Amino acid sequence: MTQNNINTYVLILYYSGNGHVKMLAEQIAQGVEMAGIEARLRTVPSVSTVCESTEQSIPESGDIYCTMDDLAHCSGLLIGSPTRFGNMAAPLKYFLDGTGSLWASGALIGKPAGVFTSTSSIHGGQESTLLSMMLPLMHHGMLIAGIPYSESALSSTQKGGTPYGASHVESQSLTDDEQTLCQAQGKRIAQLATKLKH
Repeated sequence: MTQNNINTYVLILYYSGNGHVKMLAEQIAQGVEMAGIEARLRTVPSVSTVCESTEQSIPESGDIYCTMDDLAHCSGLLIGSPTRFGNMAAPLKYFLDGTGSLWASGALIGKPAGVFTSTSSIHGGQESTLLSMMLPLMHHGMLIAGIPYSESALSSTQKGGTPYGASHVESQSLTDDEQTLCQAQGKRIAQLATKLKH
């Protein structure tokens, strides 16, 4: 049995074009670790319209690229993307489109999952992006969990944060409410992963 098979970890898989989604991912990771579980941050490479263009197998900086093993052996999953016309960004969609073997084997069935996003404006498509990211997770048989209204920051936030998942309206830093909701979402997925595993 490999080390990946015996460790309990929540995979935080994201694409971040300019660093805003990465900020969310890092706060979500803090929430996961508050629940006593490893948070594994992974990203995906950019895609290009130039057919000959390739990325290095290891990024020059930041989190490493996600592998199918990272995804297959996670106990819970959170995926994040900036909004692109009310939908997830192409690099994350491209990665998810390549997970057919995991779908066929049922590797993700019954595991908890959540989604998060960032937009450049307050009405920039956060909720439609979050909903679009849930669709492939449902096809994988994952159990989708949002953020319940017992989190008071959902009622007080003036920027990002939805019951569908953590979100951010792009600025230099996350607001206190955005940070609180990220951590709450990470903690919730970690707690569900622990309960479901036992």
